[in-house]
Parts: sequence; structure tokens; C-alpha cells
Amino acid sequence: MLKPKQLREALTKTSPYLQRNPDSFNMFVEHGRIVSTLAASLSFEYQYQLNIVITDYAGDVDLLIVPILAWLRINQPDIMATKEKRETGYTFKVDVISDETIDISIDLQLTERVIVKDINGALHVDHVPEPPEPENDTLPTKLFANGKLVSEWHE
Repeated sequence: MLKPKQLREALTKTSPYLQRNPDSFNMFVEHGRIVSTLAASLSFEYQYQLNIVITDYAGDVDLLIVPILAWLRINQPDIMATKEKRETGYTFKVDVISDETIDISIDLQLTERVIVKDINGALHVDHVPEPPEPENDTLPTKLFANGKLVSEWHE
């Protein structure tokens, strides 16, 4: 599975809080399954719920939600494609710890397709990327909250 690591890197890159507090950032893969058929190849799909838990967070929650949305547009765009997936693909819970801090738990329904080919008796495994995003979309490099620059990164 590649997406948990990729999302961790993307969120850490865009969040000063996570850069300063890496121990507050936890990820868990839950309800995972492998979907495969009796087709000629051993190709399969990972289907799982990625649970992100960020503890003792005192910042603006938008500074977590927006970078995840940007990552999803590229890495799991189907979450935004249908009403059902919009309702179940990206959910969250918050525990209010104090007047200033929360623990937030974010659940993402993710999939990863894996192509397995038998080439001359050797198995070759390749992860298939999501379809490319529309050409007119540009990748963001700055995040503003209430008109104030809070994070900037370079691709």
C-alpha cells in the first residue's frame, strides 16, 4: 500500500503543526480487504479505510481538511464523484480535549489497484496510478486562512 505514506508526506509538508509535532500524527489501516478474481493474472485491488488521528491539535481544522481534499483530488478523486461516495468516503470525528485543543479522527475510504504480470515465469507487480486530473487544474503551493498565509511549500 502506497497511499498512507503519500498522504502522510503531503500533510506533513503542508502543516506546520505536524512538522513540529510528528508524534501527534497517527495513521491506521482498518477494514482492509483484497479484491481479486479468478482471472488469468494475480492482479488485485486494495480496499481499506485509512484512519488518521491527530492529537492535541490547537490549530484551525481547515488547515488539515483542505490539504487532504487537494490530495484526494489527485489520489482518490472518486470520493468526490458521486453522492454516496461524498457522504461516506471522507468522514471525521472530533474529541474536544480543552478550550484550545482537540483530537481529530479522519476516515478515508481508499483503493489501490495493483497489476501483476507473469513475464517469462517471473511475477512483476506494478501499482496503477489514478487517472490524471484535468489539464486546467494547477497544484497549490500555499495555504491561507482568514487572509493570512499559514503554510507554503514547493513541489
